[in-house]
Amino acid sequence: MSAFLIVAACVLLALFVASLWRIHEGPGEADRMLSVQLLGTTTIGILLLLSAALDQPILLAIALLFVLLAGVVAIAFVRSAPAPRGRR
Repeated sequence: MSAFLIVAACVLLALFVASLWRIHEGPGEADRMLSVQLLGTTTIGILLLLSAALDQPILLAIALLFVLLAGVVAIAFVRSAPAPRGRR
């Protein structure tokens, strides 16, 4: 079971690299922000898988910290985004 969790973490690591590429090449700010959210979610998944595979409960605590930070980043992005233009 541990080998399966390690392989799943490696697959998520490939998704992590793809997300970094999208942050660099993203055409717009919203695309980059979604990539940052994907990066955070992928990091949380990798940490949870490694916590279970390696039996390291500290990785679970670090993953929970990343969950809190991801929420704060999303709120900060929404508050700093300009208001959409409505029809008149």
